[in-house]
Amino acid sequence: MLDQMIRYVRGYVRIRVSGRFAERFLNSCSHHKVRLWELKPVPEGYEMNLFLSGFRKMQPVIKKTGIRFVIIKRIGFPFWIYQYRKRHFFFPGFFLCILAVYFLSSHIWGIEFSGNLTHTDALLLKYLESENVHSGMKRSAVDCAGIAEDMRKTFPDIVWVSASLDGSRLKIQIKENDGYLESSEETEEETKGASAPMDLTADMDGVITDIIPREGVVMVTEGTEVKKGDILVSGYVPVLNDQKEIIAYQEHKADARIIAQVSLDYRDQIHLFYTHKQYDLVKKQMQFVQLGSVRFLFGSIRHSYSYWTMEGEERQIHIGSLMLPVTYGSLTIRPYHPDARRYTTREIRQRLTERFVRYKSDLEKKGVEIIENDVKIYTESEEAVAAGRLKILTPIGVLKESEPLPVPEEEKEKDTWDLQNQ
Repeated sequence: MLDQMIRYVRGYVRIRVSGRFAERFLNSCSHHKVRLWELKPVPEGYEMNLFLSGFRKMQPVIKKTGIRFVIIKRIGFPFWIYQYRKRHFFFPGFFLCILAVYFLSSHIWGIEFSGNLTHTDALLLKYLESENVHSGMKRSAVDCAGIAEDMRKTFPDIVWVSASLDGSRLKIQIKENDGYLESSEETEEETKGASAPMDLTADMDGVITDIIPREGVVMVTEGTEVKKGDILVSGYVPVLNDQKEIIAYQEHKADARIIAQVSLDYRDQIHLFYTHKQYDLVKKQMQFVQLGSVRFLFGSIRHSYSYWTMEGEERQIHIGSLMLPVTYGSLTIRPYHPDARRYTTREIRQRLTERFVRYKSDLEKKGVEIIENDVKIYTESEEAVAAGRLKILTPIGVLKESEPLPVPEEEKEKDTWDLQNQ
């Protein structure tokens, strides 16, 4: 493969030689160290390949020996350049294209987010810009690990971040804490290397239904009613002597899977009246093309409407995974007339039910089991309310630094006696 590339760059010709002294020509090529390949006999002569430089070197020999030759094919980069010699802008454009591809592939031109629910893309982009992370920066200047760490510190409700480069795009995957329950345990980074003992404490009121201990001393049993802050598993493990007396404590980080039955209040409400938008058939639209930070506008969306909505669409041009710093899109203004309406009883029930079903689905995704549902819909003068109580089975427990335990009294007395006898 490498040999073929070298041949193409240097350029070579395939010729046919004939005559009484064709063999003499071959001997002369060997004498002048002219390389030949793909040599084969043909009627009344030979066909062969040789470099363009070798062909020029052997032209005096060809005239001297009196043989006849025919150039069958010209192959290689020099002939390609000669063929397009009159196209003055072709070669500058070719090299500029190579430089443009190199420049575009060495920068990031798009930032994508996934998994963000409470934080909008615009908010996260603004934060990244404040950290000097933006479209158009060099790939080599992107610190993916640093971006992930800084985002976790800045946004406490983001529990996991992954940043990676894909072509000319920076992809950021996010996992948010939804705010329903506090984490059942601290993150690995917060507890990794911790030397102090840690207790597992209740983060909500409930009744224990299942315990799977892993490390530490379990302080509750199945059926125990606990309050928020109660110790479920202690990080202090007692050390006993032969008389089953506590003589010291070993320090551990408590760990267990504890399931509790918890009562959860639910309330959701919607207003009985809403604004219905009756859109007109007319609309104003503006197209735009953006190159980097420069935007070219086509059309106008100036208006004097009292009530209107704006819809926008923007797309980025890309070649495969190579994102280009060129976007295009449109903005549309649509006027409407507001009309105050009231939800029907069926619509109220349907909307509140759909929202409650989504709420239950979110709980089940977190490993929560609903065992009793007492949610009902009430209609008041201005709003409709879905309220009630759910009984659920959910994992509970958060890590908390253990409070120091006193040294056993017998051990203190023994230490004092030993000192007095020395």
